[in-house]
Amino acid sequence: MYRRWKHHPTYIRLRYGCKQILLPLIVFQFIRTVLLPTTFDVIILGLLAILYVAILLDWL
Repeated sequence: MYRRWKHHPTYIRLRYGCKQILLPLIVFQFIRTVLLPTTFDVIILGLLAILYVAILLDWL
């Protein structure tokens, strides 16, 4: 069976949008974590960073 695209165009747009939104969120969360570090902030920062790396490396 011939497949025209590797991924659906909607998925590619969604992934690109998430990549653009995640970087400012990571910067904001990093500043917040440096100023007032709590366990919750560190976990959120780690999850956002892992999600961003996963999108960059095409794991998602």
